[in-house]
Amino acid sequence: MPTDHDAVALVALRDEPLSVDEVLDAVRHPACGGIALFVGVVRDHDHGDPVTALDYESHPGAVDAMRRTCDDVLGRSQGYRVAAVHRVGALRVGDLAVVVAAAAPHRGQAFDACRDLIDTLKAQTPIWKHQSLGDGSTEWVGLP
Repeated sequence: MPTDHDAVALVALRDEPLSVDEVLDAVRHPACGGIALFVGVVRDHDHGDPVTALDYESHPGAVDAMRRTCDDVLGRSQGYRVAAVHRVGALRVGDLAVVVAAAAPHRGQAFDACRDLIDTLKAQTPIWKHQSLGDGSTEWVGLP
């Protein structure tokens, strides 16, 4: 079983392409037989409107909020290790926007912790999306 020191294996905001392998490797542990990953990808539409590109912006406290979310998920789940990395800056359709992972002794525990992690991360982390739409307009998503 991991110690508290390594249970939150990786938390980061990056302005460069994300690596699924980095996040997967961060949560590997001999006690964990299940690892669940969520990979959020920039799609070409939102609510029926074409999306051509987007920019993610974050509050200076976003990494701290991500770490608190990871700690909270570990406290209420049977996950052993978690990791979360989110992109900021300009992204194109098809780019990875967020990668999270949870490792646990069994697959169900890993799936549950991973879903809780991405859902809570999206709800509580001050990261905002500015989308460019196909008609030339833009919109902000996730503003308080």
